[in-house]
Amino acid sequence: MTTLQSFNPADGTLVWEGQVADTHDVSAALMRARKAFAGWAAQGTQQRVEAVQRYKQALEARKDALAETIARETGKPLWETRSEVASMIGKVDISIRAQAERAGEKRTDMPFGQAVLRHRPHGVMAVLGPFNFPGHLPNGHIIPALLAGNTVVFKPSEMTPATGALMAECWAEALADHPHVFQCIQGARETGEALVAGRVDGLLFTGSAGAGAHFRRVFADRPDVILALELGGNNPLVAWDADDIQEAASVVVQSAFITTGQRCSCARRLIVPDNAFGSALVDAVAALADRIVIGAWDETPEPWFGPLISDAAAAAAKARFDGLVTSGARVIRPFTGIEGRSAAFVTPGILDVTGVFVPDEEIFAPVLQVSRVPDFDAAIEAANNTRFGLSAGLISADDVLWQRFLVECRAGVVNRNRPTTGAAGSMPFGGLGESGNHRPSAYYAADYCAYPIASFEAADAGGNAGALNGKIRP
Repeated sequence: MTTLQSFNPADGTLVWEGQVADTHDVSAALMRARKAFAGWAAQGTQQRVEAVQRYKQALEARKDALAETIARETGKPLWETRSEVASMIGKVDISIRAQAERAGEKRTDMPFGQAVLRHRPHGVMAVLGPFNFPGHLPNGHIIPALLAGNTVVFKPSEMTPATGALMAECWAEALADHPHVFQCIQGARETGEALVAGRVDGLLFTGSAGAGAHFRRVFADRPDVILALELGGNNPLVAWDADDIQEAASVVVQSAFITTGQRCSCARRLIVPDNAFGSALVDAVAALADRIVIGAWDETPEPWFGPLISDAAAAAAKARFDGLVTSGARVIRPFTGIEGRSAAFVTPGILDVTGVFVPDEEIFAPVLQVSRVPDFDAAIEAANNTRFGLSAGLISADDVLWQRFLVECRAGVVNRNRPTTGAAGSMPFGGLGESGNHRPSAYYAADYCAYPIASFEAADAGGNAGALNGKIRP
C-alpha cells in the first residue's frame, strides 16, 4: 500500500495521510462511474438540482472545518480560505442558473411541428484539481458536470488531498441514494496518468500550461473526449495614468501578490510609461509591497499572504528570479526567504526588465516584472507579446484608451482599474493561446458539460407526402 501525505507549508506539520489509488483502483472507479451514469443521466433535472442543493447544505455545515483545512494545507490565510469556501457554496446557485440558461431545453413552433433544442451529458468526466484553490476551482467543474447528468471521478492535487477528502464527504452526503456518481481518488502523477488513460468521456483540468500542452497531445487522437483546460498566464497590467497614485499602486499589488502570487490570473508584467508617472507608480508599488503582512494562516495580526505551497516551489521561483537578474534585470525589491520561517515563505520581488530579454513563462510566485515603454502603442504591443492570454488589465481614467485596450488586447479576462485577478462566477473565465482551449469555465462550464441535440418533431407523420407531390412518378 502506497501512502500519500500533505503538509502545512508554514511549519511542515502533517495535515493528511491516506492511501494512493493505484491503476487497479482507478480502473475500478471508472467502471463504477460508467455503471452509475445511465441512472444518473435518466434522473430529471429537478432531481439533480436537489442533489447539488444538498451538497450546498453539506458545505455550509462544514464551512469552518473546510476553511481551516484549506488554510493548513495551502498556507493561505484564513480570511482567504473562508472566501474560497463562500465561493464554493455560491457556485451551486450560479451553476443551476447557468445550466438552465445555457444547457436547458428550448422549443420553437414550426409549420409542421416543433424545433427542439436539448442537451445531453457526455458520460464519465475526469476532474483534476489544482493546489492553489483546491476547493473552489474543481468545484467549478464538478457541480456543472453533475447537474448536466455526467458522473465524475475527481483526483485532487497531491498537495491538497485533505481538501478533496472533505469535498468527497459532502458529496457522499448529498448523493447517498446515488453511489458512485461522484468518486474521489487520491494520488500523484501516476494516479492522474491512469485516470486520463482510462475510458473517460471528458477531462476537466485546471493547472499549468505545461500540463495543458501535455493533455492536448494525449488527446489528439481521442476526439470523442471533451477537453476543457483552464491554464496559467503571463498576464500584463498596463498602468498609464491615475489621479491617485496610491489607489493605482493598490491595484498593482493586489494583482501581482495576492495568494502569494499563486493565482493563474495574477499580473506578472507591469507595463508603465517611461516618464515621471511611471517612475512614481513603481516607487509606490515597491513601498506598498514592503508593508505587506506575511505569516501563517492562524497568526495575529492576520497576514495578507502566507507561504508558497512548498519549499520546492519557493526554490524554483527563486532560481527563475535569479536567472532574470543574471540576464540584466535590475532588482527593485529582492525575492528572498524570511529568517526564522520555513523555506516556503518569501517576500514579494520586483524587477525592472526594460530592455532585457525575458522568457515568456509564468512565474507562479509573487514576482513582478516592470517594463517601461515610450507610448501606448508600445504598451499594447508589450501586453500582447505573450503566447498566453488569460487576464490583462488597464489602469487609466481615459475612456478612449480603455476602448482601444479592450479591442486590441488579447485575453479572456480584461479589467479596468481593478485587479487582474477580479472575476465573477456569473461570467465566463478562461483564456486564449497557452491559457486554455477556448472552453472557458465559471458560468460557461455548462457549455462543455453537455452536448446539444437539435430535433425537428411532430406528433404524427402527416404532411410529409405533400412535399413530394409533382416530383415523383405516379
